[in-house]
Amino acid sequence: MTASTDYTAQEIIVAAGAKVLEDKKIVFVGTGLPMVAALLAKLTHASGLIPVFEAGAVGPPLSVGLPISVGDSKTFTGASYVGGLNAAFEMTQRGFADFGFIGGAEVDMYGNLNSTMIGDYPAGYQTPKVRLPGSGGASDMAASCERTILIVPHDKRKFSEKLQYITSPGHLDGSPNARFKAGMQGKGPYRLISTKGIFDFDKETKRMRLIQTFPGETVESIQAATGFELLVAPDVTEFAPPTVEEVRMIREDIDPLGAFVKRA
Repeated sequence: MTASTDYTAQEIIVAAGAKVLEDKKIVFVGTGLPMVAALLAKLTHASGLIPVFEAGAVGPPLSVGLPISVGDSKTFTGASYVGGLNAAFEMTQRGFADFGFIGGAEVDMYGNLNSTMIGDYPAGYQTPKVRLPGSGGASDMAASCERTILIVPHDKRKFSEKLQYITSPGHLDGSPNARFKAGMQGKGPYRLISTKGIFDFDKETKRMRLIQTFPGETVESIQAATGFELLVAPDVTEFAPPTVEEVRMIREDIDPLGAFVKRA
C-alpha cells in the first residue's frame, strides 16, 4: 500500500490505534478518536472486532456509520445485544473486555490519566484553571478492562511528572501489584499513542517506554516534549505513515463530516 504524505496528526493517531486493535477481540470504546480507530480496524484487518459502548450496546457492526457518542442509536443498530450501562460495565468487571480504548488530557509516566481538571486540587476544585469533561465511564474502563490503550496529545504540559488529578488509574505508583492491592483487575495500560509516537510500559517498573516514533520525530525530540524521563526500547522503529487508502477511508467513509478528525 502506498504511504500518504497528506495526513494530519489526528489521522496518524487513528491509524496507529487501529493497528493496535486485534481481530476477534472485545474492545470497550470511548468517545472520539477511539471510535474512529475502532471502525477503521473493522474495515481493514479486524472485521471480527467486537466493540462495546458505555450505554450498553455490544457487538454492533457499525455499518450505518460513525457514532457521535456512546449512546448514539448507531451503536445499537445490529448489536448482538443491548443490556444497558450496568450490564456493559458488569461485563468488563467479569473479565470480558480485552481492551479499553480511552483518551485523556494529561498523563504521567505510569499511565495514570487526568481528564477532570487543571488547577490546585483539592483547594481549588471549585475554581479550577481549566475544567475538563471528566471521567464518564473511563475510570471504570481503566480499572476493569484487561488492557487499556490511551490517546493523549503530546506536549510537556500534558506528559507530566505528577498529575493534578487522577481520573483514570493506570499503573498507579508503579509499585509491584499496585493495581491488585487497590482492588483493580486487568493489566492496566498496554499502549499509549500520542501525536509523536507509540509507547508501551516496562514490565518491571511500569514506566512509560518509547517503542515507535512518528515520521519527523526522534527519540530526542520526543524526550524534549515530555515532562519526565522516558524509558527507550533498545529497538525503537519509525511507525509507517497512514496509507493513501487509510486516509481516504477516514475522510470519506468513516468521518466525512469531521466530527472527531478535524481537517487541516
